Amino acid sequence: MVSFRNVHKVFNPGTPNEFVALQNINFEIEDLPDVGEFIALVGPSGCGKSTVLNLIQGFQEVGGPTAGEVLVRNKRVTGPGRDRGMIFQKYSSFPHLTVLQNVMFGLDLNSESLGYSHAVMEKLAREMLIKVGMRGHEDKFPYQLSGGQQQRVAIARTLVLKPRIILMDEPFSALDEPTRIEMQQLITNLWHEVEATVFIVTHSIAEAVYLSDRIFMFKANPGRLVSQIPIYADDIGKHEGMSPLEVQESQKFNNFLKQITDEFIRIGGTA
Repeated sequence: MVSFRNVHKVFNPGTPNEFVALQNINFEIEDLPDVGEFIALVGPSGCGKSTVLNLIQGFQEVGGPTAGEVLVRNKRVTGPGRDRGMIFQKYSSFPHLTVLQNVMFGLDLNSESLGYSHAVMEKLAREMLIKVGMRGHEDKFPYQLSGGQQQRVAIARTLVLKPRIILMDEPFSALDEPTRIEMQQLITNLWHEVEATVFIVTHSIAEAVYLSDRIFMFKANPGRLVSQIPIYADDIGKHEGMSPLEVQESQKFNNFLKQITDEFIRIGGTA
């Protein structure tokens, strides 16, 4: 599904502002039938976490790796694609469009290749808004929404295109704690439904432990992937029907969280 092979990324090479964002990054995420893996990227600021997402997405302003290669579904990434969707930290809705129009934006943009009529696209957008809990807000504009509601719209706009890979760059960091917990529950439910591979950058180790199947720990200067830690539901006392708050308040979760936090501090992170 996603492969990084000896990836180096240097910004402003050969200048006084040269910065080595990533050094010798290697990992492999398999594309298992009907299964998606949830990967959390943690590490101090400047360790290259967001650069990893940008390389997977293929943003032209970031460019490709300076050395090595990034592959998605065994093809080298040369630019953005509909098979990848990105959700940012900053609210990214278009202010002049309604909620429904925002969710339909990607569908409209790809209408020719999708072969959908306007009626079909509107139906898909409305169905996705129901799934993210935004029924009744279709005709509102972004300024009329709370931060959590705006992120729900961003999630709907991404998922309505049915990407195989979802990239999330600190999507909940600007939200208050109760809303953040709600969003963790929402993204968990939706992930099980869409069966996509998810990469999330977060500064919250607790969030990483709760959401992910595997944690990638990075170290800065230069950005290096120094540890990959698998997480199983039983490790953290996470069972079907339990809310994020119930799990994260359990002794089992907090014992495991302490182990991960200690490891993070040991490799040079700041918790």
